[in-house]
Amino acid sequence: MNKKDVQEAAVHFLQSKIDGLKIVLDDICNSTSEDSKSSAGDKHETATSMAQLEQEKLSKQLQVFLNQRAVLDRIDSSKMHHKIEIGSLILSNKGWFYFSSGLGMISVNNENVFCLALQSPIGELLKGKQKGESVVFNGSTTSVLEVY
Repeated sequence: MNKKDVQEAAVHFLQSKIDGLKIVLDDICNSTSEDSKSSAGDKHETATSMAQLEQEKLSKQLQVFLNQRAVLDRIDSSKMHHKIEIGSLILSNKGWFYFSSGLGMISVNNENVFCLALQSPIGELLKGKQKGESVVFNGSTTSVLEVY
C-alpha cells in the first residue's frame, strides 16, 4: 500500500462529496428563486421555508467536508512516520488505517482503508504508538504491524 495513493484516493472521495453537495445546493437556490417569482400564499411560504432549512443543513454539511479537505491538504504524504500521528498510514491486524480525516472506509487499489481522525476513539488510543505495540479497543486487541 502506498501512502500517496491513499492520500489521493481520500482527496478524490471527499472532493466528489463536496462537488455533489454544491450541485444540490445550487439546485435548491435556483428552485427557490424560481418559486418566489411564480407563487404566493401559505403553501409557497411553507415550501420556501423547508427549502431554506434544507439549504442550511446542506451548507453545514458542506462546511464539514471543506474542513476535512483542509486537514487532508495539510498532510505531506511523502513524510514517513515511525510513530502514529496525523498523516500516518498503518497496517494493523485489523487492516489499513489512515489517520487524516474521518471519512470512513475507502477503497484503494482494491483494498479497504479506514480513514480516521486522530481524535477518534481508536485514534486517541493509537496516537504515539509504534510498530509492534498494541491497544485494546472495545474488548478487541489492535496490533500495529507497520507505520508509514
